[in-house]
Amino acid sequence: MTEEIIVVCPMCSPKDAVGHDVLRPGQNPVVQCHECGAVHPATIEEKKPVKVKVIVSKDDVSFTLHTDIDAGEMIYIDDELVVDDEEADEVYPIIVTAIESGGRRLDREAIENIDVIWGRATDEVTTKISIKVRNGSTSVEKRVPGEFEFVVGQNYNAERKDFHITKIKIRDGGFQSRKGDRVPAKYIKRIFATEAHKRGWGEAKTSWSSKREERY
Repeated sequence: MTEEIIVVCPMCSPKDAVGHDVLRPGQNPVVQCHECGAVHPATIEEKKPVKVKVIVSKDDVSFTLHTDIDAGEMIYIDDELVVDDEEADEVYPIIVTAIESGGRRLDREAIENIDVIWGRATDEVTTKISIKVRNGSTSVEKRVPGEFEFVVGQNYNAERKDFHITKIKIRDGGFQSRKGDRVPAKYIKRIFATEAHKRGWGEAKTSWSSKREERY
């Protein structure tokens, strides 16, 4: 992944620092400006931590933490951060959902200029599932680690209901619907499924193998 820094650009922003990609690190770094595309040498100062306010949403609860992030870092919507709040002795992995700077909501901003970061906790998430049943549909929820992967075409269990995933709606609005598509729970908006009935001993899968599929 390309390192990003905030420095002045001699072509388009000689006074105010703007975002750059580091093309060549080291003692004589070369960078490329995000604004105008100019490539030029730069002086990269030692990064110092900036304490920033982070509002974390976890299910239906929101709480405020404070964490240190290196100066010069660019923060983007959908970035994944680890918020380490030493005062509260808590650590939360989050996905950035909003950035506020000077009373405005931005898609990206240098950490030095950010007033508040909003984020969604992803250590554990509650996944919403719509199951098509004989008389319509029903909704259930399943709480899993954020990194747990749901797979299109496989069977799972939630709230004593067995279901077979047919497609997964991603939080950015897209869908995954091909058999075998895998999506970590932290990126899922909703799962769509049909009822799944456990197979008997004489069918292709045993009850024991079904249980292995449904361990989450």
